[in-house]
Amino acid sequence: MAGKPTTPSANLSISQPAEVITSPAPQMIDISRIQPYEHNPRHGRNPEYDRIRDSIRTTGLDQPLVVTQRPDATDYIVHAGGNTRLIILKELFAETGDPRFAAVPCLVKAWCCESDVLLAHLRENDLRGGLTFIDKARAVCEAQKLLAEELGLDVISQRRLETELRRAGYRITQGRISQMVYTVHRLLPVIPIALEGGLGRPHVERIRRLERAAQKIWQDRCSESAEDFEEVFTTLCKRYDSPDWDTDVLRSALESEIAAALDVSIHTVRVMLDAEMAGRELVIPEAEVEPDPDEDSSELERPTDESFDADQDDGGSRVSSSDRTSTYELPPELPDQSNPGKVPLPGLPDDDVKETSEPDTELPNLTNDTSPNDLKSLRGRAWTLATRLAQRNGMADLVEAVSGKGLGFVLRDVPDPTLADQLDEDSLSQLTMLWWQLAACAEMTFAPLEAILPLLPDESILRRALETEDADLLFSSIWTLDPGHTGYRLWRPLDDRDWRDLLALMDTYRRIRRIAADTGVSVWE
Repeated sequence: MAGKPTTPSANLSISQPAEVITSPAPQMIDISRIQPYEHNPRHGRNPEYDRIRDSIRTTGLDQPLVVTQRPDATDYIVHAGGNTRLIILKELFAETGDPRFAAVPCLVKAWCCESDVLLAHLRENDLRGGLTFIDKARAVCEAQKLLAEELGLDVISQRRLETELRRAGYRITQGRISQMVYTVHRLLPVIPIALEGGLGRPHVERIRRLERAAQKIWQDRCSESAEDFEEVFTTLCKRYDSPDWDTDVLRSALESEIAAALDVSIHTVRVMLDAEMAGRELVIPEAEVEPDPDEDSSELERPTDESFDADQDDGGSRVSSSDRTSTYELPPELPDQSNPGKVPLPGLPDDDVKETSEPDTELPNLTNDTSPNDLKSLRGRAWTLATRLAQRNGMADLVEAVSGKGLGFVLRDVPDPTLADQLDEDSLSQLTMLWWQLAACAEMTFAPLEAILPLLPDESILRRALETEDADLLFSSIWTLDPGHTGYRLWRPLDDRDWRDLLALMDTYRRIRRIAADTGVSVWE
């Protein structure tokens, strides 16, 4: 009854579904001679098991099983679906001894090849529904292995696999195959409980993007090895593996590990991950140009009245404000930078930004006569300092440069409200209190509304609160601690770099206000 196996050339396709029925009419076969297909894609219990069992017990098998027979085998295997029905028939016969369940009608299909049977089961299960993503992924990976053997290839590419599966009547894209291979070979060993519990394709893709971004940051910026990252990622996945898998929990744990490895704040790591996952290039504004000692350092300041005038067009060299906010990135003082020593900041004394291997306990020289004393340069200085503080504390996208008025920058909005659920109390208090310090230095709640509202996005919560004069909206959107906690919650935990920049920013604010008062200039006009 069995067809003879063939050995096709590697240049031929063998995954055509076998349609030849050796026996066109059903024949009765003893269920003891029929075995479930051992590579059945469904690994868990069929959710329709109880309904199918009740139906077979009451009315018997409503349609024949489709079976096939391997070459030289004496028993049959289920060819396309029917594993659940066969198991139920065997159970009912063992329980009742009813002859209705001893032999069942079967359609016998000629043997083609192993992959044909696997794909027939996959098609049938897909049609009936209920297969988890991991079940489908395992079946596709098994098909890849079988097809490679049958085609005489060491490895079959994912593109070739896509073609072979389509010829076999199972349509799937190469991108989906790639996701499935990642799921089986990368994730299944470390989060089996989550996957067997029904973790779907969107979650798998989120984990994949997160791993790629975290691994890239680790390799580019961390002195530890790739093997160390592998150990960290694997350990964290296994730690949080559960039916109630939460990718955000994995991300938070990865952020903590990377922050510890790089010796930076967790907010900085969050900015780095967001940039990597969004495909944005990390750009450090103040590290782009080294100051020329023969030039006036104030000429390197940004923003300036000329270079940031919205009405000017310099032929494409000027970056729009929206582009700037999307590329504000990491501070130059991170330990992975190629120049970990002194990093000059335009308009600031060198002592304000020096880095040494020993803790710097000296306060910056804020009264150095070399500091700028004109509004244009001071505004650029304020923007630079605010941007650095924001970058190191997970708020890089909130600082917007302002040209020709104000304090050189504004805050576009409050921090992401979801941070309240993601950060511990100490981290959240530091971030929110720093936001209020930046808001004070930009006069966000003091500046004339007609001057500041046009600078804020329409969807901004901060804009809505200011426009409607709704203090409750603002205070409910950002945690506002007792000002008496500022020392303990903000000044104490700030690292030396942030502390120096915060003091320099406050000093810059005072200088701007003093110059404006002395010259009779209105800051906001």
